[in-house]
Amino acid sequence: MSSLINSTSPAVMPAVSAGEQSESQRMNGITAGAPAQPDPEVHHLPARRLFSAAYKQRILAECDGATQPGQVGHILRREGLFSFHLRDWRAAQKRNETAALASKPRGPKPTRPTALEQQLKRVQRENRRLQQKLKQAELIIDLQKKVSELLGVTLPTTPTDDTDATNS
Repeated sequence: MSSLINSTSPAVMPAVSAGEQSESQRMNGITAGAPAQPDPEVHHLPARRLFSAAYKQRILAECDGATQPGQVGHILRREGLFSFHLRDWRAAQKRNETAALASKPRGPKPTRPTALEQQLKRVQRENRRLQQKLKQAELIIDLQKKVSELLGVTLPTTPTDDTDATNS
C-alpha cells in the first residue's frame, strides 16, 4: 500500500509552479494545470531575415542616442536583434560603406558563359532541331510506304550505305 502512495503520476501530482517542477517534468512538458498534449502545429524553417540599409541606419542612430543603462538591450529585444548585428553594422558604417549596410544577395555569383559553352549550347539546339526533322521525315517515309502498299505501287529502292560497304 505504501508503494502506491509514494508513486506519483502526472495526473495525480498536485499543481506546482514552473519554478517548482523537476527537470523531468519540465522536459516532458508537464506544466501546472495544463494537460500534457503535443503541439499539433507544424513548424517550418524560418526564413532568413534581410535588413535594408535605411533600417540598419535607423537602429544604429537609435542605439547611439540611448543614454540610460539597458536602453540598447531594450531596443535589441524589441527589434529581435543581437549585439553582433550592431557590431557588424557599426564596422561597416566606420568604413564609410553605405553599400555595405545594404543586403547582399546570397549564393554563388553568376558567371558568364564562355565562348565554348555558348557554342556547345548552339550545337545542342541545332542537334535537337535536326533530330526532330529526321523523325518527321522517317514518319513521312513510313506513310509513303504504307500508301504504296495499299495502292499496289512498287517504289524504287535505293541502296543504303550498309549494303555498299558489304559489297566492296
